[in-house]
Amino acid sequence: MSGVQMLMVAAGEGEQRLDRWLRKRFPLLTQGAIEKMCRKGELRVDGGRVTSATRVAEGQTVRIPPLPDMDQPAPPASRLSRSDEAMIQAAVMWKDEHIIVLNKPPGLPSQGGSGQGDRHVDGLTPALAFGYKDRPKLVHRLDKDTSGVLLLARTDRVARGLSEALRHRNVRKIYWAVVAGVPYPRAGTIKFGLVKEGGRGDEKMRCVHPREVDSTPGAKRAVTEFMTVENAGGRLSWVAMQPVTGRTHQLRAHMAELGHPILGDGKYGGSAQENLGDGWGAGMGGDLSRKLHLHARTLIVEHPITKALLTLTAPLPPHMKDTWDYLGWDPREALVDPFEDRE
Repeated sequence: MSGVQMLMVAAGEGEQRLDRWLRKRFPLLTQGAIEKMCRKGELRVDGGRVTSATRVAEGQTVRIPPLPDMDQPAPPASRLSRSDEAMIQAAVMWKDEHIIVLNKPPGLPSQGGSGQGDRHVDGLTPALAFGYKDRPKLVHRLDKDTSGVLLLARTDRVARGLSEALRHRNVRKIYWAVVAGVPYPRAGTIKFGLVKEGGRGDEKMRCVHPREVDSTPGAKRAVTEFMTVENAGGRLSWVAMQPVTGRTHQLRAHMAELGHPILGDGKYGGSAQENLGDGWGAGMGGDLSRKLHLHARTLIVEHPITKALLTLTAPLPPHMKDTWDYLGWDPREALVDPFEDRE
């Protein structure tokens, strides 16, 4: 039987029922057991009583009482291949006794789930224990095909602290992307809400005008700041983005709504199959990779223990570096935080 666990609702996991969120974490947990824990007040979200139908939100902390033989066992290190151990350890950008920061490779899911298979960051964390008894815990997540800065906590105390920082938006995240065309104006704030487009298992989001968010069932407000750093004629632009909110596929859907989908994004119109006309990024030809060009470049966060301000910057993945080189763009030309002085 396990002890009490404090788990954080990661980015992209919000807006779903508590019972469904739990069953993804603990597949052997029955609905009856969940209902009983709720009735007894043993299952709590941010310290408050809940029902099985309570909707969880990103950054919330879920208290889970001891579960007899129902925990998803952490994959033992012996089950990991040497190549996977070497790959995930090579992704470490920063490590101390409290946190680990990865430069997540594109194509590697943050967590398991529908269609994700068994190979994901969460499943590889035993290789990141580095002598600690417990494996580190994901504090947030990135989409499978998005690369860049990913933060893990080495203790429950640190996980709770970082969870609170994320929930109260005390963490700054700057993403880089290549988008089709040139946004006009070159900088601004996108305020379209987002709602699931529909279809079982389909996470694609549809933008909703800010005035219609409150009257659209399931829609959530979403805000993204963006700034154009450089462009290649009128065909492609290097854009920096800062998500003020953290909705599923927010950056991808927002840029597509502006008419400037991210290069390589087949779901939101950045694929060559959908953008054959002049001015569209993926129509540049075979010299550019058709992989998603979205990278979590910089994360600025206060260290949960030392209180020092950390600025963590992840190098571009190979396919994006090749695009920067091909277009003659220099990553050193961009400010670390181009949104610092914006109100």
